[in-house]
Amino acid sequence: MYLPPTIIRLSVCDTSDMENQVPLPPVNMTEYWLISAPGDKTCQQTWDSLNNATKSGNLSVNYKFPIPDLKVGTLDQLVGLSDDLGKLDTFVEGVTRKVAQYLGEVLEDQRDKLHENLMANNSDLPTYLTRFQWDMAKYPIKQSLRNIADIISKQVGQIDADLKVKSNAYNALKGNLQNLEKKQTGSLLTRNLADLVKKEHFILDSEYLTTLLVIVPKALFNDWNANYEKITNMIVPRSTQLIHQDNDYGLFTVTLFKKVVEEFKLHARERKFVVREFSYNEADLAAGKNEITKLVTDKKKQFGPLVRWLKVNFSECFCAWIHVKALRVFVESVLRYGLPVNFQAALLVPSRKSMKKLRDVLQQLYAHLDHSAHQHSQAAENVELAGLGFGNSEYYPALCIGNVTRSRCPDDIVLSNSRNVTLYNLLYSQL
Repeated sequence: MYLPPTIIRLSVCDTSDMENQVPLPPVNMTEYWLISAPGDKTCQQTWDSLNNATKSGNLSVNYKFPIPDLKVGTLDQLVGLSDDLGKLDTFVEGVTRKVAQYLGEVLEDQRDKLHENLMANNSDLPTYLTRFQWDMAKYPIKQSLRNIADIISKQVGQIDADLKVKSNAYNALKGNLQNLEKKQTGSLLTRNLADLVKKEHFILDSEYLTTLLVIVPKALFNDWNANYEKITNMIVPRSTQLIHQDNDYGLFTVTLFKKVVEEFKLHARERKFVVREFSYNEADLAAGKNEITKLVTDKKKQFGPLVRWLKVNFSECFCAWIHVKALRVFVESVLRYGLPVNFQAALLVPSRKSMKKLRDVLQQLYAHLDHSAHQHSQAAENVELAGLGFGNSEYYPALCIGNVTRSRCPDDIVLSNSRNVTLYNLLYSQL
């Protein structure tokens, strides 16, 4: 039985800032529809008919989407591959999203330059789409469709595995550095005190005396100065000194006999004075400062190579993803239109205000291919065509493997579904 063409919609768009759960402001977006129509006597005639139909009212700008002569295989192979390509499509898209998202995270303060780094084969993404050419070197067309799909799956799977290793290592380094940096700032109750004290603040190498560091609330400064000598016995008179203060607390020293340290801590806590555990050791202090310097240096060393790796592999993933789209167009077109292979794939950039009209025009243009289309759309809109996996797709007399939307606000990506229309969302930016 002849199977008429169907539309599967793909959308690549940025819809919100997922990290902060704040909706992005309205942006200018461009949507791309990748469609396939059966050939007339020649594919050029199909192309001319499509252009003539969409020219009126400037419904869309159209580009040829060249797909080489791939090996068809058997019907059973095509039907099985149809389902597997759908899964591969989702997987490759997911890895592409993760690479793009992590590149944005790594760029940190330079995140606004993310769009400059999201390239495909040394071209911006719209250019790559509109001038798509099959990569014969990476995906030889002498290979079977299954082998090509396996090549893409292994390639992107390796990128996914490498991304996990690289991101875990870099995140660990960044986390350690952030923890140390946090200890250099913040409240005196928690921050590192090493950069605030000097050797002369302490009694060192004494058999009987020691110096403690005490955090005193600002409101209790007078209480401390008036009463610290009375907190316990054996406190050296006039030994306190204010070393540093922030908005809430002051850091004081006090010198006392070692034998009363624990008693002093207990009574100080009762008066809301906090004794910080600190031992002045120049070697340890130098090691702590060296550790921060080392982590900062290591992060800088890893930043450049990691950004380059992410840029290269975003390109690899995005190109692989579009090749999966091409495979899906080929497989579904052969299943729909039969042999010999005769179809024209095209990339349409619809006018934002004319998408519904464009869809109606395409439906009218190809309605003659399916005499039962009207009854199908009314009585069997949700019936899945056996073995083809189109149960969640809208039914139209033209095969469309989705639309690709780009925006000016590259950020996280949202995967969503609407009634009878599958939307695959991948973010990339408008340059």
